[in-house]
Amino acid sequence: MEDDSAINDILCRQLSKMGLSIEAAFSGTEAQRLLEGERFDLVITDLMLPGASGKDGVQTARACAGYTPVIVVSARTATADKVDLLSLGADDYLTKPFDLDELAARVQVQLRRAGLDGSPSAPGAPDERAPIVAGAWTIDPAERSLVAAGVEVSLTRTEYDIVEILARNPKRVFTKQELYERIWNEGYLGQENSVSTHVSNLRAKLKPTGTDSYIQTVWGIGFKLDAK
Repeated sequence: MEDDSAINDILCRQLSKMGLSIEAAFSGTEAQRLLEGERFDLVITDLMLPGASGKDGVQTARACAGYTPVIVVSARTATADKVDLLSLGADDYLTKPFDLDELAARVQVQLRRAGLDGSPSAPGAPDERAPIVAGAWTIDPAERSLVAAGVEVSLTRTEYDIVEILARNPKRVFTKQELYERIWNEGYLGQENSVSTHVSNLRAKLKPTGTDSYIQTVWGIGFKLDAK
């Protein structure tokens, strides 16, 4: 989703070189129609679009496409903007101007996490598909789903990855850097807000099930799972 036709064309050509099939949209309204009518493996959207905004696009992608990864590109550099988009369900945020090779690398990371690049999706490899039970949680790696206290909890891809990593290693303390590098598959550059925002969103979704306290903050270090 990009309203500048020249930039849209460049992005489409770059992604096509990766062997991807591209569907371009030049407004938020057009993108919403596409998302509501088709299934996509990845969504890339600008934040400022005519018609429906990029924020609306993220919300529509989450409502219509479930676990489909969403990458937001924007000229806005404020941390608050990035946190806001992550809270809405975006998986990654790339600031303009950006290098096309960096965009390609981030696309590959998201497709790899989704298991759409021909390799097993992390963190659930094929030999690790058995359900995981942690207290009142039941995690199904094959379906990438979480049932907490008998209630299925709708999670974004990143939220699910955090749940699975913690559930596979109960009571082990993970630093924010460890979680970031495991989930995003790239070097950690102090993106503490990104990890903390996803954990906060996850706890909010778990609160109605009474299991939000399972994810505990270890002050000054990171997070751990204690399914009491």
